[in-house]
Amino acid sequence: MKALFKTKPKTPVDVVRQTRELLMFVERVNDTREGKREEKMLELSKSIRELKIILYGNGESEPLAEACAQLTQEFFRENTLRLIINCLPNLNLETRKDATQVVANLQRQQVQSRLIACDYLEANIDLMDKLILGYENTDMALHYGAMLRECIRHQSVAKYVLESEHMKKFFNYIQLPNFDIAADAAATFKELLTRHKSTVAEFLSKNYDWFFTEYNSKLLESSNYITRRQAVKLLADMLLDRSNSAVMTRYVCSRDNLRILMNLLRESSKSIQIEAFHVFKLFAANHNKPPDIVSILVANRSKLLRLFADFKTEKEDEQFEADKAQVVKEIAALEPKENK
Repeated sequence: MKALFKTKPKTPVDVVRQTRELLMFVERVNDTREGKREEKMLELSKSIRELKIILYGNGESEPLAEACAQLTQEFFRENTLRLIINCLPNLNLETRKDATQVVANLQRQQVQSRLIACDYLEANIDLMDKLILGYENTDMALHYGAMLRECIRHQSVAKYVLESEHMKKFFNYIQLPNFDIAADAAATFKELLTRHKSTVAEFLSKNYDWFFTEYNSKLLESSNYITRRQAVKLLADMLLDRSNSAVMTRYVCSRDNLRILMNLLRESSKSIQIEAFHVFKLFAANHNKPPDIVSILVANRSKLLRLFADFKTEKEDEQFEADKAQVVKEIAALEPKENK
């Protein structure tokens, strides 16, 4: 007789709908009986775990493409993502982790060759504001940060974040006293400034003045060693990218920028020195050096040549040695220019 009463297995669509109903309950109800609320929270944790298993597999079997597509379509048909983001603070730690992994995975799921998460986010772009401001909440920062990094895989979403007022806040988030949150914010900042080449080039060109003023003073000249090291590495990545050639040309014509890089070259940290060299070599290689740049290099020529004489990477690096030889040659050959 038992076989007659077997429950029909839930489809991916059923699991999404159940999750959505439970999230709506959590968002709506604050004064429910404690027992009832606890019961619903347990059901919600279970539902979110089921979503995760459908998307990632269960360790024994791989996820099924059709099931993932059905789940994704239903998830973005209504405001399930908004509900998850809003309700995340009410969930326990394990469920928050599961929910974060679900949201991350859904950014990559295609339905009929379309990333429908991108369409949803474009129509609900205010959700990015909530995720970014999550860096100001110690309990939520790492979950919202992980979601944010996956969402900016979509170029239109990254463009929104880059062009928003929030971009300026990253200079403070990167320096938060909580190391894990600061590191997470730095990872998001790097992703924003390196993933979508054409969007980044446009952003840096349009926002050059304020961006590099902040970058230099708050990051490259930070009192925090890790901040300086990450910042000079990211600067090298940005300026050496061909997409940013116009920005690089402008950057290496500034005496203030040169002064900062020369100070970084004198750091006791070998890794900061090496990364600073990768930016400094662009100043040396510039064939249209302004007179004030030439003057600084000529005035400091003997110090620079002494520094580079003992300048080595830990492992043998032919490209580095070739770059160094070229920089030494350029500096040795400099003649002072007349200011016109």
